[in-house]
Amino acid sequence: MDLFKKIKSTVDQIDAAKEQGIYPYFHALETGQDTEVHMYNRRVIMIGSNNYLGLTSHPEVKEAAIAAIEKYGSGCSGSRFLNGTLDIHLALEEELADFLRKEAVMTFSTGFQSNLGIISAIAGRNDYIVSDKENHASIYDACRLSYAKLLRFEHNDMEDLEKKLASIESDKGILIVTDGVFSMTGDICNLPEIVRLAKKYGARVMVDDAHGLGVLGAGGRGTAEYFDLEDEVDIYMGTFSKSLASLGGYMAASRDVVEYVKHVSRPFIFSASITPASVEAARAALRIIRREPERVKALHDISSYMREGLKKLGVDIIESQTPIIPIYTYEDEKTFIACKLLLERGVYVNPVISPATPPGQSLLRTSYTATHTREQMDHAMRSIKEVLEILKNYA
Repeated sequence: MDLFKKIKSTVDQIDAAKEQGIYPYFHALETGQDTEVHMYNRRVIMIGSNNYLGLTSHPEVKEAAIAAIEKYGSGCSGSRFLNGTLDIHLALEEELADFLRKEAVMTFSTGFQSNLGIISAIAGRNDYIVSDKENHASIYDACRLSYAKLLRFEHNDMEDLEKKLASIESDKGILIVTDGVFSMTGDICNLPEIVRLAKKYGARVMVDDAHGLGVLGAGGRGTAEYFDLEDEVDIYMGTFSKSLASLGGYMAASRDVVEYVKHVSRPFIFSASITPASVEAARAALRIIRREPERVKALHDISSYMREGLKKLGVDIIESQTPIIPIYTYEDEKTFIACKLLLERGVYVNPVISPATPPGQSLLRTSYTATHTREQMDHAMRSIKEVLEILKNYA
């Protein structure tokens, strides 16, 4: 059979969606990421971004990135392991470790790569990884790369987690991995119970806090701060592409764990280091978060305003306590149509279809920024209600 045979059917589906005018991907922004952007020469309210604290357009962040290029150039031309470590890489790691109250931090070139690099280094053939079924795709790929035995527990189901842990031989190493904030539904992991079970069964705990940093906890330190369990999580993973307004990822852990991963992680050793502009943008964003923790409260205030407004309009949402508010559309085609109709009304949202969701549970993933205004939210919620009413007429 021709290796490329599978390609045609997929491309045919893509072309069909384009011909119908409902292809929802790769829309080009003509301005920087903000609460409002320009797309197709018009103003659009952005409620599909992970720019949670509104820092991608902050003057201090942009100035720091520009200054970094002027001093260090555009790239590092090598891996951190060899010639690609700059003094600002070390400074970022020290500042982030201090913020997260961990002994050490190491950085990766992307968030996706962070999970690949951490999990594949920590877990091996004779170990077990116990993972929430709704964890991010990068965690699944990392588990494959590690060659460890993967056991998946039902989403946030602590009884099922304990069953999986109890089935593992006592002489095996165990890593429990969970998203802190789940990126599609916006719900939060049951960290207190995960920590309790980890202690009971001798497991280590890793939290992917990509959507937790800057979102949860009074200081924005994430899921563990939210639950007052900062000393109970062995490994934090996070990204710079969301609240930290840059690009890259990190691991925060004990010094020994960080030193070990630095010297055995193939995705880390064989990748070029984060660019100077990305490093300094993340450092500037971190300084702002520390200086202005009220941004975290502003984020929750505007998210709560939108959540309550949608419920008052009778919109079917998934309940959460985070700035991620998913709205059910159920069918893939209706999801694409909804995105098109909303964009025509000046509102951008993200379509989420299977396999990212179970079949028949497609949704619009909306997410909010600390700098959104109530006027923007009023327009967005009215548009969402109007579009969902229109969708009822589609068979």
